[in-house]
Amino acid sequence: MDTNQRRKSGINLPSTMTESSLRLQNFTPSSPCTPIRNASSFLASPRTMSPRTISNLTSPSKSGSCSDRFIPCRSSSRLHTFGLNDKASPLKEGGNEAYTRLLRSELFGSDFGCSSPFAGNVKGSGGGSPMSPGSGNMLRFRTDNTGANSPYSASNLGHDGGFSSESTTPTKPLRKVPKTPHKVLDAPALQDDFYLNLVDWSSQNVLAVGLGTCVYLWTATTGKVTKLCDLGPSAGVCSVQWTKEGSYISIGTSLGQVQIWDGTQCKRVRTLSGHQTRTGVLAWSSRILSSGSRDRNILQHDLRVSKDYINKLVGHKSEVCGLKWSHDDRELASGGNDNQLLVWNQHSEKPLLKLTEHTAAVKAITWSPHLSGLLASGGGTADRCIRFWNTTSGNQLNSIDTGSQVCNLAWSKNVNELVSTHGYSQNQIMVWKYPSMAKVATLTGHSLRVLYLATSPDGQTIVTGAGDETLRFWNVFPSMKTQSPVKDTGLWSLGRTSIR
Repeated sequence: MDTNQRRKSGINLPSTMTESSLRLQNFTPSSPCTPIRNASSFLASPRTMSPRTISNLTSPSKSGSCSDRFIPCRSSSRLHTFGLNDKASPLKEGGNEAYTRLLRSELFGSDFGCSSPFAGNVKGSGGGSPMSPGSGNMLRFRTDNTGANSPYSASNLGHDGGFSSESTTPTKPLRKVPKTPHKVLDAPALQDDFYLNLVDWSSQNVLAVGLGTCVYLWTATTGKVTKLCDLGPSAGVCSVQWTKEGSYISIGTSLGQVQIWDGTQCKRVRTLSGHQTRTGVLAWSSRILSSGSRDRNILQHDLRVSKDYINKLVGHKSEVCGLKWSHDDRELASGGNDNQLLVWNQHSEKPLLKLTEHTAAVKAITWSPHLSGLLASGGGTADRCIRFWNTTSGNQLNSIDTGSQVCNLAWSKNVNELVSTHGYSQNQIMVWKYPSMAKVATLTGHSLRVLYLATSPDGQTIVTGAGDETLRFWNVFPSMKTQSPVKDTGLWSLGRTSIR
């Protein structure tokens, strides 16, 4: 076909091709009743072609050497524009090598990647993954090699639910906390009542437990059990609390009284009145004993004066179930069944702060021993949150939904961690790292709500109590170099031993 004939036909063909190379006459439609309206609709459905038609479309003519496929020449593709040529470019701060290798392999296949001088580490070449330690930092999030202990690893993400605030630096593996208690004591008649506080551990290493109408003392160094008192058939024990020195213990009763006992001589020193009904929570400062009751009032007692109480704090609209003095004795935090968290100072008769973000009873309260004015509180079943407060400004710093009723909180004095105990519905014990609130450990074993919590004087061991009538001892916190651990005589190595 000459040039004039090509122009008449409207088809521009290479000089080596003729119209016979693109003949479309030999085809067989899928149905004799279906006309082919144009060539484009026919080409869109290869199933309608006959083998002869396909052969005509794909085979060059005998007189020419051209093919219907266009194969680019990489030598003229300007790969250097995209930085994908085989010649390695200078690295920038050691950051682009792995990325270039991976992109080259994805675009051109592993064979093309193997031809590069870096092929030994290209995925699919047998030299390891592009994320292997020899390949550098692909996205430059970290300066060290990504290994098994990386905070981005699947195990860390699944455990903590996200990145920690220290993810830009190599992280230490979380402490291993024993998952089982090292001691279990039977505690018959330990009540399953959220509003009571029946367990406390003194600075002299003596554990006090209220069981029914009696209070028992368990000496950790010897394993000796002593019956401190029996209130008789008309009264029950609702709360126990040691003084900071650990020599005297206060007992709140179901009749609204507060009794003071000498723990070493097992002798009652004084009985204080003032509440109209049960006294479910007690808290000592250096000189003042605070008591909270179902009558919604908080009484301040001073044993140096003859009066039953020196001050009455009115602010809660329902039973007071949480009380804690700050470590410097300047502030008192109280929680109630009215979902309120109130903060008082030494001399106030009205609360300085009214914190109402909780949506359930506030029993769990703890002050940070590491930072003044930092308060943590936990809500009941309808709330399930641990909230952190700056009592100087009154601002809420953080809130964590634990998924279960928060029954108790205790801050470690050895490290910046805290422990929480829970009720409905998982009855677990959880150790948290502050301020990231990463979970250090989750402990289970109690079959009912973990309503009671106390910490050993050395700060390493906690004891938990529940309505399943057991006390369980857990080693959850590390030791301080200046302190020695609680002496273990081995008397309880056989497991369950009755506290009676």
